[in-house]
This record gives sequence, structure tokens and C-alpha cells, in this order.
Amino acid sequence: MSEQQRPGTSLSAESRNSIAGRWGTQGMPAEKAKDFSSSTRRLLSWLRPERTGVTFVLIAAVGSVTLYVLGPRILGNATDVVFNGLRSGGPKAIDFDDLHRVLLTAGAMYLVGGVLAFLQSYLLAGVVQRTMFRLRGEVENKINRLPLRYVDGQPRGDLLSRVTNDIDNVAQSMQQTLSQMLTSVLQITGVLVMMMLISPILGAVALITVPASIYLMKAITTRSKTRYIAQWRHTGGLNAIVEESFSGHAIVKVFGRHREVEQRFAERNEDLYEAGFAAQFISGTIQPAMMFLGNLNYVIIAVVGGLRVSSGAMSLGSVQAFIQYSRQFTQPLTQFASMINVMQSGIASVERVFELLDAPDEPADPAEPLTDETPRGRVEFEHVHFSYDPDRPLIEDLSLVAEPGQTVAIVGPTGAGKTTLVNLLMRFYDLDGGVIRLDGNDISQMTRHELRSNMGMVLQDTWLFSGTIRDNIAYGNLDATDEQIHEAARATYVDRFVHSLPDGYDTVLDDEAGTVSAGEKQLITIARAFLANPTILILDEATSSVDTRTEVLIQKAMAALRKERTSFVIAHRLSTIRDADTILVMDGGAIVEQGNHDTLLAKRGAYYELYNSQFAGAAAELV
Repeated sequence: MSEQQRPGTSLSAESRNSIAGRWGTQGMPAEKAKDFSSSTRRLLSWLRPERTGVTFVLIAAVGSVTLYVLGPRILGNATDVVFNGLRSGGPKAIDFDDLHRVLLTAGAMYLVGGVLAFLQSYLLAGVVQRTMFRLRGEVENKINRLPLRYVDGQPRGDLLSRVTNDIDNVAQSMQQTLSQMLTSVLQITGVLVMMMLISPILGAVALITVPASIYLMKAITTRSKTRYIAQWRHTGGLNAIVEESFSGHAIVKVFGRHREVEQRFAERNEDLYEAGFAAQFISGTIQPAMMFLGNLNYVIIAVVGGLRVSSGAMSLGSVQAFIQYSRQFTQPLTQFASMINVMQSGIASVERVFELLDAPDEPADPAEPLTDETPRGRVEFEHVHFSYDPDRPLIEDLSLVAEPGQTVAIVGPTGAGKTTLVNLLMRFYDLDGGVIRLDGNDISQMTRHELRSNMGMVLQDTWLFSGTIRDNIAYGNLDATDEQIHEAARATYVDRFVHSLPDGYDTVLDDEAGTVSAGEKQLITIARAFLANPTILILDEATSSVDTRTEVLIQKAMAALRKERTSFVIAHRLSTIRDADTILVMDGGAIVEQGNHDTLLAKRGAYYELYNSQFAGAAAELV
């Protein structure tokens, strides 16, 4: 990336966010959901492709709840059979045939209800997981559509947390809440209907607790919602610190900054602890509160029901069924309240995912893009303007031409805009003004794939994925044969050290490529670019990680690789670009000098000073 500090990198973002003491968050308002109801509706809209599955889930849920709700009433009839028999003539007067029939009916209803409940859970699991499969796929596609400007402005750990932790939390929340909340609503409705049919008076008594339950749920969930939002925000921040510290583990150790890292981790971990504790504690008060109201309701119903049985207004079986229904009435209320808190956690996560999905995409490729069947590699910058920050211009009115086959070296101090120039050519960033042409075609009128398929790039920071050395080289051309891979390896001197490895080209590289040295990693990336056979070659200080002897070999390989290709070479070691056709000296986003090595030395200007600072030991005065 550019040498210029970009706003919003992971380090600077974390520095801004993590400087808080143990008591720094006390009394600080937590971040609130932007629009809870809107986010919920948007999440549920992802279920539309699963309409058939959702329909069967609803049918199974209605069937199982209906059978479970009818169960206590049937068992109440069994109680009446026993009670009436005992009252009329003792145990011998009990109609056991009728009792068996009632009990078998109740048992069959519970059995079928259980099967339907199992089927509901099975179908719902498929619905939720398929929905999350599509959501993950959309997030992956979105990441590929995001402009580099957005990615550079996000802490990497927080971005990864949105893609992994937050989506997993959404999946778990949906799996738990959709089934439980649906079942709870159906149970509450069904039980209320049965209670009213048995005794409107006792039903009215049971309903007294509903307003109190609703008030408690609203009061508690309102307070816990903000804590869940803060919990997942701090989780993303903590992941950013861990990712940053792990990827820079060696640097942390070298400079002895492990205590500072531990302090930052402890501070953010403390923030997460406080938010998580508050969210779980507040949401956890729902169940005991609802149990208290349920027990109070149970006592009132038992007293009133006993009085009505003694007066002959109700049968004992009806009171027994009603008491069971009162238990069934308060239990789904408690479950519903608990699931609201789980759902809030899921909505807090899905809002973070939706923020990612709603981020602006890269400008779309033109509907009728320009194509070049025979690219030659002529590159022209015409009055180019660009800045990362509108208030801090970087490149202003820059113009240059690179003819096919030429090698253009770009040198200059850190922050001069050297890498930025290459990023603009690759369309990692779009121009603020001017135009860049490739073989006469405006690159903004070409598809990014068409443009980048003509280019090969070797960065200063090597990147190798987990896989074999063969796979990493073949990444430059997935259709390459083994012979082509070996030829690229021989041309770039990879073949020389591969044979010293136990598994040769099948040696597996880990995430940090610890099985090979830094210079050997760079050689592999150069072989990858060689295999791609690009029209335009971009080398961003590609030999910085190799020793002097290897650098000589690489320079020979680079000379062969650059033959008949337009090459842009970003260099700090000026010895590597003496044979460049054109050397651009940049400073402050502008080209201050241009020419070949001998011409620029003769001018005794900026290039002369840079060259002598490296080879003549000249000291630059620092102001």
C-alpha cells in the first residue's frame, strides 16, 4: 500500500478506541441499535427463499402445540372419571374402560405432538443453516466488491469478526428464537383459549399477570439491548487487537512491547467483560421475575379454583386442567421474554453484518467495456489527480508515458506516492481527476478483470497461502502444467532451493511460511509472476528480502522477465534500477525529475542526492 499513512488503519483505529482505564466505561452510554425493528424485518426477509420450509415448520408447530394444549383437558376428563366413580360407589364404580380410552387418547396425542415438535426442529435447522449459507456467501461476495479504500479504513480483526463471530451468533440466535418464540406464541394463544373455555372467571384472574409480565419484559429488554450491542462491538475490537498482535508478534517481541499489548488487551477485555456481564445479568433477571409472577398466579388460581369446586361451580378435573394450563401459560411467557434477549444479541450482530453489506461497492464496470485483443503495454498518465484524504492532496496533475517494453523505475522518499501510482494503475483506487490509458484505452472503461489480467505484481511484503510450493507458484496461472511451473521456478532460482527440501515442490507452507526463509518466499512470489506471463510487470521493491548474491541472480531473472514487457519498478536500493529506461523521481505526489540513470546523475538534482546518500555516504541534514 502507499507509504503515506492512511486514515483508519487497524493500528490507528485501535489506538483511538482502546485508550480507556478500568473505570473509563463507567457511566458511559452504550452504543444503541440503529433500528431494531427494521433490522429484524430485514433478517426475516432472508427467509423468503425458504417459504416452503417455513410453511412446513408452521404446520408442524401448530400441530404439536395444539396437541400439547389439548392434553391437560383430556387428562382432566380422566380425573373426572376417577373422581365421579369414587364419589358414586368407590373404586369398583370407576369406569376403567372409559379411563383407559381417555388415557390412551392423551398418550397418543402427546406422542404425535412430540413427533411434530421433532420434525419442526429438524426442518427449522435446515431453514436457518441454508439462510446463513446464503448470508455468508453474500458477505464473501461483498468483500470481493468492496473498494480497497473501505478495507484499508477498517480494523482487520473487527472485519473478520463480522464475517465469522457475528454471523455465527446470528445463526445460533435464529435457531433458538424462531422455534421457541413461535411455539411460545402458539402456546400462549392456545392455552388462553382453553382457559376461557373452562372458566372465564379463572381466565380473567390468570390474565391479571399479563400486563405485569409485559411491563417487566419491556423494562428489562430495553436495558439489556444496549449492552448486547456494546458486547459485540467490543468483541470486534478485541479481535482486532488479537489479530494485530499475532500478525506482528515478532515485532512486539523485538521492541519489548508485550506489556503495552497486554495492557491494551486487558483494557478492551475489561470493556467486553463489563458489557457482557451487564447484558447477561440484566437479561437473566427475566426468568426469576416471570417465575415469581407465575407462582403468584398459581396461588391465586388454586385458591379461587378450590372455592369454586367447594361451591359446585366447577369439577375437580376442570380445576386440575386449569392449574396445568396456568403453568403452561406462564412458562411460554418466560421463554418468550428470554428469547427476546437472545434475539437482541442476534440483531446486534446482524446489524454489524448489514453495515458491511450496505457499504458502498466499487464503481461498477462499464456496461460495454473496452477490450484489447493484442495488448502491447503502452501506459499513459494524463493530468492525474488523487488523494486518500480530500483535505490532503497527494498526486496533482501528474503526466507520464511508458512505451511498450520499457522499464520505468520509480524512486523517492517515503510518502512520495510511489506505490500509490501503481495502485492507481491497477485500479485499486479510482482517480479524482485525469485519465490513465492502456494501449490508448481509458482503464476506467475496461473491466477490472480485463485490466488486471494483463498485469503481474510482486510486492515488497510477500504473501503465500497455506498449500504446497507448487500450488503457490501455480497461483499465477491455474492452467499451467508442471513443466511450466518448473520452468518458472528455474528461471527465478526457486528450483535451486526446492530440491533441498524433503518434499520438494510438494512441501507444504504454513500460514507464515515458516518452512522457508524470507528471501525464498520472495523468490516464490517472483516465480508466480513469471508464470503469469503478464504484459505489464509491477515490482514493488521485489528484491528487498534477498541477500546480495541472490539479488544478483534475481536481477538476471528480472531482466529476462522484463524482456518485451512494460515494467514499473518501485525501488529504494538504487543499484537495482541503473539499467531502467526511465527513472521517475517523485516527491509529494509529483514527478520532480525524469530521465535515465546517467542523465539524472549529470543533473546533480534530487536523484543525485538520493544516489550519493546510498553510495557515497553523504549525510542528509534533518530539519
